[in-house]
Amino acid sequence: MKSSKCPLILGLGGTPRPDSSTERALRISLSAAAAAGAETMLIAGPDLMLPMYMPGDPARPLGVSRLIDSLRCCDGLILATPAYHGTLSGLMKNVLDYAEDLRNDDRVYFDGLAVGLIVCAGGWQAAGQTMTTLRGIVHALRGWPTPLGAMLNTSSRIFDEDGACLDLSSKFQLETVGQQVVEFARMRRHAGGIDAVA
Repeated sequence: MKSSKCPLILGLGGTPRPDSSTERALRISLSAAAAAGAETMLIAGPDLMLPMYMPGDPARPLGVSRLIDSLRCCDGLILATPAYHGTLSGLMKNVLDYAEDLRNDDRVYFDGLAVGLIVCAGGWQAAGQTMTTLRGIVHALRGWPTPLGAMLNTSSRIFDEDGACLDLSSKFQLETVGQQVVEFARMRRHAGGIDAVA
């Protein structure tokens, strides 16, 4: 069956503070994905402040239902987290815990999904540790981390007041992550017999 539908790339990340550095980084990656011909969706900042995941509790508030529905329908995923004390934030860990709702789906968890990773940290050590942890979580959820993960050292000024990236290396990393997610999503759809040409 052929379809000309563009791949849908979902971006998840940020902090409870709207327009954080992490959210700005995620928006740049999603813009690159859109420029590569994808449809994009963003769930960020305060929209990620969900009740703590509780195994076995069937109650799913509206925000959680939106998250799960978005994970089910996306063709690729970009995750962005700040590094807190050498690992991902509790906010993002809680969001990823809700992926357990996908365990009985035809596409279990993130199976076969390209997943781009972005880490913002106040130093390189925390950025590296957090990236390793995030890759491990994605592997546990059967996702395919893209070859490049973006690590940004936010101890120096990276974004201007409008959210534009001032650092060319960081901008390259973020755009490459977005492009790679789209490329792998298209390859996956093509392998499954779906023409993903935009």
